[in-house]
Amino acid sequence: MRSSVSRRRAIATAAAVALSLPARAQGAYPDRPVKFIVPFPPGQAADTFGRLMAERLSVLWKQQVVVENKGGGAGIPALEGAKNAPPDGYTLLVGTSGTLGINPGLYAGKLPYDAVNDFAPCSNIFLVPLMITAHPSLPVSTLAELIALAKKEPGQLGYGSPGVGSSQHLSMELFKYKAAVDIRNIPYKGSGPAVSDLLGGHIKLMMDSVTSALPHVRDGRIKAIAVTTAKRVPQLPDVPAIGEVVPGFDAAGWSGIVAPAKTPRAIVEKISADMRAQIALPEVSQRIIELGGIPDSNTPEQYHAFIKAEVAKWTEVVRISGAKVD
Repeated sequence: MRSSVSRRRAIATAAAVALSLPARAQGAYPDRPVKFIVPFPPGQAADTFGRLMAERLSVLWKQQVVVENKGGGAGIPALEGAKNAPPDGYTLLVGTSGTLGINPGLYAGKLPYDAVNDFAPCSNIFLVPLMITAHPSLPVSTLAELIALAKKEPGQLGYGSPGVGSSQHLSMELFKYKAAVDIRNIPYKGSGPAVSDLLGGHIKLMMDSVTSALPHVRDGRIKAIAVTTAKRVPQLPDVPAIGEVVPGFDAAGWSGIVAPAKTPRAIVEKISADMRAQIALPEVSQRIIELGGIPDSNTPEQYHAFIKAEVAKWTEVVRISGAKVD
């Protein structure tokens, strides 16, 4: 009888040890360098904040986190590559509002990836607030005045954007729809040329990032009308949010970390938890603000729901605006 009990205990102990091995192996992650794929060239926001997170995690993990830039093609080739990478947590993607949120609507039926189902979201890193700016010669100083002028002169006002399908373009189109105003898009090949024309008075309005516009606002060369995020931003606390005049308005650029879809859940949870812990540190949060962003971390479940909602929102904005790309 005792022998039988002992055998059962031995079998149960062996089974428990066997079951614990995968968990221990996963707990050792990462045990070699990790790669972040950035779908844009160096210097853009996704690259800047991706490198900040890579630096912090390299120290925490005691493994180098290498940033690899794969720009071009609206980020599509980079996302396809990340989607097809081994799902082991060693190749991660800096996903963005453009590549994960806007592209599904802008390139409907043409993308080689599914933004919602082909990736395992870990956590967002930051939000990039956008802002409606105006040349000093435009006779408006508030959003209410801009709306009134646009209603008085439908189709006469034009705004500069970095191009069709950019977050700046579609955020302005969302504003136009919700405020029921008609303001023409004047697309440029990038933000730089549009800013130059705004500073020179060749265009009177622009939707730009707070990061780009902030120095010119502080110098008095352009006027800050309103920011696109749901709340006012720490960089410009006196500038109202669009939502204060147009209820429910909320739009921003963003970037975060996602993994290939079949990455083990334990690894996804670890990446997320470690990211959230780093972003919560005062020195990291302050650095994100200094770089023009707003710290924004979340759990895998929250980030998945966020991406899904962003796809739905921007797909509808693309439909409403009739935005098309070649």
